[in-house]
Amino acid sequence: MIKRLRFFWIAITITVVISISLGLMEKLTAQQPSISHPLTSLTEAEISTAVSVIKREKTLSEMAAFPLIALQEPDKQEVLKFMPGKSFGRKAFLVIYERSQNKTFEGIVDLTSKTLSSWKEIPSVQPAIVNPEYELATQVVKADPGWQKAMRTRGITDFKQIEISCWAPGILSKQEEATGNRLCRALSYYKGDRWNYYGSPIEGVLATVNLNTGKIASFVDRGKVPFSKENWNYDVKSLGKLLSPLKALKIVQPNGTSFQVKDNEISWQGWKFRYLMHPRNGLMLYQVTHDDGENIRPVLYRASLSEMVVPYGDPDPTWSFRNAFDVGEYNFGLLANTMELGKEIPENGLLLDAVFANEQGEPYKIPGVIGIYERDRGMLWKHYEYNTGRNDVRRNRELVMTMTAAVDNYDYSINWIFHQDGTLQVQNELTGIVLAQGTAAQKQSEDDSYGQLIAKNIFGVNHQHFFNYRLDFDVDGQANSVMEMNLKALPMDEKNPLGNAIAITQTPLTKETAAVRDLDMKSSREWMIVSADKKNTLGAAPGYMLMPGGNSIFFPVEGSNIRQKAEFATHHVWVTKYKPAELYAGGDYPNQTQPGQGLPKYIADDESLTGEDIVLWYTMGVTHIPRSEDWPVMPVHQVGFKLVPRGFFSRNPAINLPE
Repeated sequence: MIKRLRFFWIAITITVVISISLGLMEKLTAQQPSISHPLTSLTEAEISTAVSVIKREKTLSEMAAFPLIALQEPDKQEVLKFMPGKSFGRKAFLVIYERSQNKTFEGIVDLTSKTLSSWKEIPSVQPAIVNPEYELATQVVKADPGWQKAMRTRGITDFKQIEISCWAPGILSKQEEATGNRLCRALSYYKGDRWNYYGSPIEGVLATVNLNTGKIASFVDRGKVPFSKENWNYDVKSLGKLLSPLKALKIVQPNGTSFQVKDNEISWQGWKFRYLMHPRNGLMLYQVTHDDGENIRPVLYRASLSEMVVPYGDPDPTWSFRNAFDVGEYNFGLLANTMELGKEIPENGLLLDAVFANEQGEPYKIPGVIGIYERDRGMLWKHYEYNTGRNDVRRNRELVMTMTAAVDNYDYSINWIFHQDGTLQVQNELTGIVLAQGTAAQKQSEDDSYGQLIAKNIFGVNHQHFFNYRLDFDVDGQANSVMEMNLKALPMDEKNPLGNAIAITQTPLTKETAAVRDLDMKSSREWMIVSADKKNTLGAAPGYMLMPGGNSIFFPVEGSNIRQKAEFATHHVWVTKYKPAELYAGGDYPNQTQPGQGLPKYIADDESLTGEDIVLWYTMGVTHIPRSEDWPVMPVHQVGFKLVPRGFFSRNPAINLPE
């Protein structure tokens, strides 16, 4: 009897446990986002699966880190042929860094079979810096006797009042290159009792940390320099007197939004595209198409921020290394932050979440990291007819998809803007806090050629921000060519007696090395990606035109280290034949990289660009000469470009908008 009761209760217990487990499994399954398309972002479950497969198949040390875990992009042809309801494979791409061994590995996990399909060591590279290394650098620096002495020399004895900022090492010395060690440069700021410490850099002190050994590799102290003791906190309480508040301005859509979101696909005003939040690139677009009323026509297969570089223009040794590759050295996407309605985006917007993995390979969700909203932008088109008094006008509506990221002191937003006239616009916004340099000066001096005094004891160093976008065009299909358009004024002669003639020349760029080009205001130069096998109603090739916005030249001179390392920034336009592994303008691993990586390597085989699947890489730059109005937080500066239809539509695609 006792045995029967025991077995009875065991059976009951097993039944309950199974029931609870099944219920829990059903609940977890219900909570998982649907994976209805090959370009769906990795789910939390998929990330966990990928990491568990790696740990099962490979013996990792306790110090192993996962700097990057992302969707392994499926084969392009398979994606283009995909039909809803059809089965498809899923793979994850992982970068694994063994800090104790100073080795980097890449792995690809087949998520369907839960097997390791690829594993290889990538020699002599350094992946992006990961979170634990920031804390390690802080501990190493603050424990160093040389650094402590430098702080005491400056009257600082409480080291808790110091904030350490860890940078990728940038330009390396020959000795540093020879060792191959993983390094970071540690900057020191006096925090005191303030939360905004960026206005109080402890100038002239630079510690380089060997992240493999956890020791100081080198230390520089160029002498005591005064730093600002003012409180640069900019919260409402610290600012004191505020401007008069504006009257309320409400943006409402009482009937709801005009865009539709289905999984990671967005539809709006003829546009349809997929989005993905990548841990390195940030917000990316896939399969951008436009419905012209008769056909759904492809424009872009993939569009993303590829790399950016921020070189600083002061030759002082504690500054000259500062050339941040914010995408590849820090994983720009992982630096994205949660936004709020009524702040980064208007009240009528929608906030979307993203799933990432931390350096331990653990998945986590960031809420509200992607914003999408509609906005009014004035007139779209108008004509007033004097004879009849007829006034035809349509308002301009835009769809904006955005993200913001904080890269230490600077903040950036990336905006993909869809227009009703078939234009796709990219607009980057730069804000945040100028990287300050401590100085004894309290008034501007004519000798300060490397920047400007922006506050007492605070100097803003001249610098640049260069962004490169990778644009995989599929204009009416994959067979595309690229044309360069230049204008010139014709000389006065018998054919042009008044000297008013303006002629356009369209030159095909047929090879990769011939398609490394620069802006030219004198010829109003632009570039067009055209279909190689289709014609529009007028017998011309339909195309999309790259219309540049504000830009700059890359100022580091020929032969400079940063020019060799960031060669992508030395030209505004590059065009390559599509290859799935060619994704990053500055190379796969820009941290401590060798010169000539990325685009210079991609064009070395000089492939044909005629009737091919081609990728256009556009580089745009901002040259920032800081000013006092940029302090303590700089107003937004915008820079961008447009992709404009040219012969793609038979008429104004927004002419038939209802009033």
